[in-house]
Amino acid sequence: MRKNIKLTAGFASVTALALGLTACGTASDPASAKDGASADKPLVVAASPTPHADILKFVQDNLAAKEGLKLEVKEFTDYVLPNTATQSGQVDANFFQHKPYLDDFNKKNKTTIVPVVNVHLEPLGLYSKNLKSVKDIKAGQTVAVPNDTTNEGRALHLLAENGLITLKDGVGTDAKLSDITDKKGLEFKELEAATVPRALNDVDAAVINGNYAIEADLSPAKDALVLEKAEGNPYANFLAVKEGNEKDARVQKLVKLLNSPEVKKYIEDTYKGSVIPAFGAAK
Repeated sequence: MRKNIKLTAGFASVTALALGLTACGTASDPASAKDGASADKPLVVAASPTPHADILKFVQDNLAAKEGLKLEVKEFTDYVLPNTATQSGQVDANFFQHKPYLDDFNKKNKTTIVPVVNVHLEPLGLYSKNLKSVKDIKAGQTVAVPNDTTNEGRALHLLAENGLITLKDGVGTDAKLSDITDKKGLEFKELEAATVPRALNDVDAAVINGNYAIEADLSPAKDALVLEKAEGNPYANFLAVKEGNEKDARVQKLVKLLNSPEVKKYIEDTYKGSVIPAFGAAK
């Protein structure tokens, strides 16, 4: 889940999206989300391109019509605009993030986005163009990490769990560079998560979010030097809406489809362990 483009840089994109949705009438008024007036309108969902938008497009092409759901997917390449667009009603929902990121975002931006249903996990991984093993990482080398609060903490915990750094006792998911008690000679480069894959040629190793790794033609299951463990992982990605819209009939239809056996099979067959379903086994 999280790779931020600054709001000032993204303002024009938000405005353009708002105008486009208003002109086309695709996004529903949050105030009417619970009444029948919104039932026939398309459900507009903001999503990161891979795997989120891909999963939604599978639903759109194969499952939505049978459920009577009109689904529209709007792709975003950052981790700020999907939430701001959902909060303002420019889109009805989003699918790109995990709970620690959302909690941090809501706190910092006074937004009221809430999760609705878990869909999948994208294991965070450590990658390198030149090193073949985590044991090859030595003092004096540089490691790139995501610069947003929760993903940086997640990255640092991954490095600590693999013996590359030592963190303060009891530090949580919001760990930052100042919480490192022993860097073991490593240097760190903080970057927006979306840009970390492009930095692989300029650093010795980099911690990359699963969706951005896939977009960069990296296979987390095959290419990562180390990968997050799936068991007990709190970073499941979910469908989210503005608080109060959870019971929108269209949202509930999408909830059902995103946790369907068909979507589970699609995730397993398409991503082969690089993306993992975060819901129960198909029946």
